Amino acid sequence: MRSSRLPSVSPEIEKLIDLLAKVPGLGRRSAQRAALALLKKRDTLLAPLAQALVEASEKVKACSACGSLDAMDPCAICASPTRDQGLICVVGEVGDVWALERAGVFRGRYHVLGGVLSALDGVRPEDLRVGKLVERAAAPEVREVIIALNATVDGQTTAHYLTERLQGVDVAVTRLAHGVPVGGELELLDEGTLLAALTSRRPF
Repeated sequence: MRSSRLPSVSPEIEKLIDLLAKVPGLGRRSAQRAALALLKKRDTLLAPLAQALVEASEKVKACSACGSLDAMDPCAICASPTRDQGLICVVGEVGDVWALERAGVFRGRYHVLGGVLSALDGVRPEDLRVGKLVERAAAPEVREVIIALNATVDGQTTAHYLTERLQGVDVAVTRLAHGVPVGGELELLDEGTLLAALTSRRPF
């Protein structure tokens, strides 16, 4: 099998390619093309990207309330007085928050678990932000927790576990219904599908 490494390039370029190849969705060859594009446009693309990466590394942090990412803590969504404080939408990853915000179909607050339970990947309840969710759900202003996890086996397993953990809390627990296909991922769904899923949610 032919290697995709480039023995004739400098260590600096090889390191750039290696790092880009670690980005989800970029294989080795895609990383090589991306590196070449960056180096060709170093003034308009590479330098600004490097600066943006440094700023993101220094300023962006996880929100202490919901677990989403922002340059402020609490994040802009948690701090907003216009969001419905009685609704908490539970998602697996930050990308799911971005998908729902892009669709503009939810005006409450979020809770990012940081993944889903997975025996195969060794993800246990203590690896997720479950305790924090139960604590937030017990707040007097919270009236509903919407479980919006991917319709996968691990997502459904996590949803059932969360429902059990929330049984002792005086709050309605609902989940996404129509519109989310089995095996589907929130981040890849269009706005219409997300709207249908949220508006037709039902008790767990």
